[in-house]
This record gives sequence, structure tokens and C-alpha cells, in this order.
Amino acid sequence: MAEAPNGESGFPVDPMHQFEVQAIVPIHVGDLNLSFTNASLWMVISAVAILLFLGLSMRGRALVPGRMQSMAELCYEMIANMVRDNVGQEGRKYFPFIFSLFMFLLFGNLLGMIPGSFTFTSHIIVTFAMAIVIFLAVTLIGIMRHGTKFLSLFFPHGAPLWTAVILVPIELISYLSRPISLSVRLFANMMAGHILLKVFTGFILLTGVLGVIPLAVLIGITALEFLVAVLQAYIFTILTCVYLHDAIHLH
Repeated sequence: MAEAPNGESGFPVDPMHQFEVQAIVPIHVGDLNLSFTNASLWMVISAVAILLFLGLSMRGRALVPGRMQSMAELCYEMIANMVRDNVGQEGRKYFPFIFSLFMFLLFGNLLGMIPGSFTFTSHIIVTFAMAIVIFLAVTLIGIMRHGTKFLSLFFPHGAPLWTAVILVPIELISYLSRPISLSVRLFANMMAGHILLKVFTGFILLTGVLGVIPLAVLIGITALEFLVAVLQAYIFTILTCVYLHDAIHLH
């Protein structure tokens, strides 16, 4: 990439600038930084947007639903079916948490597509924090329901006893890697997509009139990124259901 005379990159946009966490309200308690940041702001905006969406869409409760009510009912039914199919009837009491998780991720991903916004799901610290909470909660549920029998999750039923030396470490590593794989999948997909959007925006600014080709590509990538935003929220949620199923049913 060519260098500008001032020593800075000649590319018109910085693809990584959009991921910088900036303090809006600095709060420091000793060496602890508790500042209210742009990431915090967009988490709050996402939560408020969810409340407004669900509140306004279900306010009328029409027999023939309008667009907003249909969208809210679609989200509700999709997650309800997801919980029933992947966790079973015993998972119904966890539906509020799983539905809230899906909506929070969905709105966080979609609002991050707004120019000038901040995509908090593109930060590994955010996605890992959610993943580790889910991992610990699911593990605690399994231990509380089954006690020491929960350890049988790491040794497949019916396997020869001598294979325990091989299978138990493999199953244990696989289980402990769940929060890592869960968080990295969401973070990597959201970050890669947003970087790609910025790069093609820079190409359009560089090529000027000839930017029609990068513009066409940018439109296609933007549409794909909206699909990825929905899909990643769905995948994160359905994997949570799968992990919950394992904790409840031990298989």
C-alpha cells in the first residue's frame, strides 16, 4: 500500500478505527477503569431498542398482526421452537434467558450496521464474557441436577473402560473449549465483515468515477453482512441450547 507524504497510509479510511473503544464518561476507581464507553452506550441502545420493539409491536395485540407484531411473533416462535427442539420441555423455564440472549445479539449485530455506530459483538472481550457466563451457568445447572453423575458427560456411555485414558481428556478439552469457540465465532465473523465493508469503502473513495465496481461489490457485501448478523445471533443461541441440552440430559 502506498504511503502518503506525511508518512501515514495513503488509504482514505482506517478499517480498524471503527473498533476503538472510547470513554464517554471516564470513571476510575483506583487502578480500575469503569468508564462508560461507546461499547457500553450501544449495549444500552440495543436493550432500549429491544424494549421499544417488543412493547410497541405487542401493544395492540391485533388478531390480524401488522408488520411489527408479525416480526415480534416470528422471533418468539422461532426461539420457542428452538428451545423445544434442542432442549426439550425441561428447557421451557430457560426460554426467557435464551430469547433475551438472541434479541440482544440480533439487535447488537444489526444496529452495528448503522454508519457511525459501534458493533460491540465485534470485540472478543464482549463475546467471551457472554460465552463464559453461559458456560458457567450451564455447568452449574448440570452439577445441580445430576451431582457427580454429571462427570459421565466426559465418558460416553457404553465405551470400553480402557478407552477412558483417551476419551476423558478429549471430551474434557472439548468441553472446556466451548466458551472459546462460541465467542471467537461471533467476534471473528462480525469483525471480518465490518473490516471488509470499510476496505471497499476506501476503494470507492480511491477510484472516484471508476468506483462503480467496488460500489456494486460493497452493496453485495452489505446485504451479506446483514444476513451474517442474523445468522450469527441464531448460531450463538442454538449452540447455547445444545449446551443446555447436554447439561440437562447428559448426552
